[in-house]
Amino acid sequence: MKKTFITTALLLCVIAAFAFFADLTGKWTGTLHAPDGNDYPLNYTFTVDGDKLTGFGEGQNGKTDITNGKIAGNDFSFNIDVNGVDVKTTNKFYPEADSVGMDIDYQGFKMHATLMRAK
Repeated sequence: MKKTFITTALLLCVIAAFAFFADLTGKWTGTLHAPDGNDYPLNYTFTVDGDKLTGFGEGQNGKTDITNGKIAGNDFSFNIDVNGVDVKTTNKFYPEADSVGMDIDYQGFKMHATLMRAK
């Protein structure tokens, strides 16, 4: 009985540790290669609260808050204002790779970028 309890407790600790490290909360960076041929740095800070995502993006023009952030499992979406344009992103969190795949819709232009957790 004691051995089963200890084994179960250790297993729960490992699962809890994995869940902690697999969290989307934190700073993320990447580069967007735009249709105009230019590369744009992407810098986000995400905060997760249940199924809600908040945070901000940071770039040349300063910080911009994330709006309409929603999480469903490893899929999430949010909007962000880019120079007066409301940009919608749909994203997938890959905890095993500690990365995020982003699909961005900027005024009808569809783009993709990958974010990695900032060190």
